[in-house]
Amino acid sequence: MAVTAAASSLQLATTSTRPYFSSSCRVVKLGASVIVANSVSWTKLASVSRMSSISPFRQHNFMSCSVKFNRISTKAMSDSSESKRVSGLPIDLKGKRAFIAGVADDNGYGWAIAKSLAAAGAEILVGTWVPALNIFETSLRRGKFDESRVLPDGSLMEITKIYPLDAVYDNPEDVPEDVKMNKRYAGSSNWTVQEVAESVKQDFGSIDILVHSLANGPEVSKPLLETSRKGYLAAVSASSYSYVSLLKHFLPIMNPGGSSISLTYIASERIIPGYGGGMSSAKAALESDTRVLAFEAGRKHKIRVNTISAGPLRSRAAKAIGFIDTMIEYSLANAPLQKELSADEVGNTAAFLASPLASAITGALIYVDNGLNAMGMGLDSPILKDLDIPRDKH
Repeated sequence: MAVTAAASSLQLATTSTRPYFSSSCRVVKLGASVIVANSVSWTKLASVSRMSSISPFRQHNFMSCSVKFNRISTKAMSDSSESKRVSGLPIDLKGKRAFIAGVADDNGYGWAIAKSLAAAGAEILVGTWVPALNIFETSLRRGKFDESRVLPDGSLMEITKIYPLDAVYDNPEDVPEDVKMNKRYAGSSNWTVQEVAESVKQDFGSIDILVHSLANGPEVSKPLLETSRKGYLAAVSASSYSYVSLLKHFLPIMNPGGSSISLTYIASERIIPGYGGGMSSAKAALESDTRVLAFEAGRKHKIRVNTISAGPLRSRAAKAIGFIDTMIEYSLANAPLQKELSADEVGNTAAFLASPLASAITGALIYVDNGLNAMGMGLDSPILKDLDIPRDKH
């Protein structure tokens, strides 16, 4: 993707929520000690990575001073100018290349992750399910996604290349004859996981970020006791082993220090009636695999592996389950934060996990669900009607 020098980077800017020091002199925290300096540039001191370039501290350079407390908070924002100074920690992915598997429209988490990575400066490649490829490319070409492509700096997200992908098949030998002859696959080639990884290597040489944003359970509407073996294994194959396969085939072309991210759901550890067909089992497998893959990919290739447990989103894929509106209403009524989850919030978390700011985070499950995972009971239960529970009146 051609990212201009003025392309924005997501930044953690300061507003007001957690304590920080403010005074006419400067305060620098080194380890457990706090140093107050009046003659050393704060810009230099603020960066731990540049501390070695600062001349040795001398006793007369330090002084005591009155310090007042203010409060700050962090929020994602964009800076449209390279020269414009914005306080905070930048999420800078310029020069990085990301492959996002599972983008087929503009309203799912995969699209939101692509946008956040692009806003931070990364080049975007996507893998789209073969039967959905023509519709996706046509919609993109005709500008139907232009409104959704707008980045924080006003530019449009560019997708450098779209690859046909069916992550259920590792290589051409795995593809059954009936799938090869299926008209929905006509005109597409090199779409198995192995072939896509080889194509990306041939086209670009390497990537830095791998995102798994795909899942499928053909019997998802069936209770687990009514799920067939075929349906159960299909759910695990498409929703969890596909991630193992993607990482296996892309690891050789991932640059050391890179990041791999998948998406999971709380049904992996809590009972969610209606989320059937083996999908809860597939998500549980995905989370277990995340920990093992973090060890193996970290030791062998210095790649970090994490998963995001995202709350309910009114995406086209989620609507196929049949009760997504109910899950969103439940979250609004019961989560600590009473607001509808935005896909961008998941996208921004992925950008953080892919950035150097998360350089020591791997094997982790990160909840982005307005805190619903922390609740042990449904606050909207009639049994709790007499309890004095804080509620959003707006």
